[in-house]
Amino acid sequence: MLRLIGIAISIGLADSINPSTIAPALYLAAGERPRQSVTKFTFGVFAVYLLGGLLIAAGPGQLLIALTHRPSTLVRQLLEVLAGVVMLTIAALSWRHRKHLARIDPAPSPEGRSSALLGAGITAVELPTAFPYFGVIFAVIGSRLDFVRQVLVLVLFNVCFVLPLLGAIATLWIFGDRAAPKLARARDFLQRYWPVLLSGLALIAGALAITLGATGIAARVHGRLGRFFRHFHKIIPH
Repeated sequence: MLRLIGIAISIGLADSINPSTIAPALYLAAGERPRQSVTKFTFGVFAVYLLGGLLIAAGPGQLLIALTHRPSTLVRQLLEVLAGVVMLTIAALSWRHRKHLARIDPAPSPEGRSSALLGAGITAVELPTAFPYFGVIFAVIGSRLDFVRQVLVLVLFNVCFVLPLLGAIATLWIFGDRAAPKLARARDFLQRYWPVLLSGLALIAGALAITLGATGIAARVHGRLGRFFRHFHKIIPH
């Protein structure tokens, strides 16, 4: 389970660099009742993202397990590699188009809308294209964990996903009226550098996932190379 937790945390942190959720939260932080607004917005994002993942894992995921009579270790390792490839692809695309992406302001106007519904709506629209999340879900489905522990891993991923929003809430509670300029600087920084941050975190997450899966696959090889990877794989938490 530890290796799956590592994948969930690393991909969750990379996926958290999402201007579609962070930017609206920072706009709300500059409005009326900022602490309540950002908290409700965060809850909306977290609830819809978690619910979507649970529905996929409990529906198509459990059906897949039933059809395959529980996935083998090789299938789990291949799914880990697949999740890593998805993250490396995102890292490459984010880096290649970083200048164009930095000019995009994806934040909708929160005026006149419930902050919780705003968060839920943004997340619901983005969920069908949440490829990093799908990578984690596939890795969770391919694991040999019971459903309760699969749920815990998905909860952990979603906590990591909303971590920047939790940071904004903490800033509002700690600094009060002085939080606005700090969060404004954070928004400016995000607007300028989020593609670079996403690319770096996605690269780390992808490399970790591929390493975990590929070393397990390579350990099946006979000879000296296989022995080396079997020894290396033993030191990696399972």
